[in-house]
Amino acid sequence: QVQLVESGGGLVQAGGSLRLSCSASGRAFSTYIMGWFRQAPGKEREFVAAINRISSNTEYADSMKGRFTISRDNDKITVYLQMNSLKIEDTAVYYCAASKFSGLQIESKTYHYWGQGTQVTVSS
Repeated sequence: QVQLVESGGGLVQAGGSLRLSCSASGRAFSTYIMGWFRQAPGKEREFVAAINRISSNTEYADSMKGRFTISRDNDKITVYLQMNSLKIEDTAVYYCAASKFSGLQIESKTYHYWGQGTQVTVSS
């Protein structure tokens, strides 16, 4: 089992940047596919990005491509989400998640462990 704690959220102006971190505890972090999801008020949770075990492959939702970058440091048992050129519509609670399945996962139902989330608010 793995416990996940997100940090780095906050208030930022449109066009700005934030870097989210997700620190893990527990065994075998390097064996999990890691992902980021977000949920805006009144909307369903949506996929943001995912990264495989050895950082050789990543996947992004179309609206995040070119603006967001997911990375991980298995030695530090941490996964990151660098968010640039933020838009008001990026406002949401951001969650990191870990999946025991192989291959990049883009559906929330395929993730087994979740953090509590960190709020990102983008203002005009």
